[in-house]
Amino acid sequence: MQGLIGVDEVGRGSWAGPLLVVAAVVKTELPEGLKDSKLLTENQREKLIPDIEEACSLGEGWVQPEEIDQFGLTQAMRLGTARALLMLGASAKDQIIIDGNINYCPSEFVNVQAVIGADNTYPIVSAASIYAKVKRDAHMKRLAQIYPNYGFDKHVGYGTELHRIMLKNYGPSLIHRRSYKPVLAAINDIA
Repeated sequence: MQGLIGVDEVGRGSWAGPLLVVAAVVKTELPEGLKDSKLLTENQREKLIPDIEEACSLGEGWVQPEEIDQFGLTQAMRLGTARALLMLGASAKDQIIIDGNINYCPSEFVNVQAVIGADNTYPIVSAASIYAKVKRDAHMKRLAQIYPNYGFDKHVGYGTELHRIMLKNYGPSLIHRRSYKPVLAAINDIA
């Protein structure tokens, strides 16, 4: 594979739902307006998706809540990164920029740089960031139809006051991360 691979994740701090790590590499010219997904509105992110999908090859590494609970967050990040790179078809010598200060790539990948703020300074990492955010948010909105009592369509699993109230009222759903303190607290309140 030629070109710089950008890696970013979404859902690390979420109380519910999966973690998603995305690896991206440029096929054609990247669209204008790429930056950290958190600096864009939902509408801006969604408008960029067709251009990102056209310009990039993308690998998705989904890690489910039960895997996060079983392995812990650090290992879940490693698992998601490995899955994303595998789906992308990356090789051990590819150059990779991962957002953050920790290299979660499997050890055989030797040209990896972890860069804080890479999602706002490397356009290919921005593309991965935006794609990951849109994909996971859409997934959580679908889950909101299955679990309507939790407001997943509004907070997409993150620790908002609404989520805290719904968790207290209804207890954890099947997609909550039982190893996370607020979810554990809700379980203990019910017990």
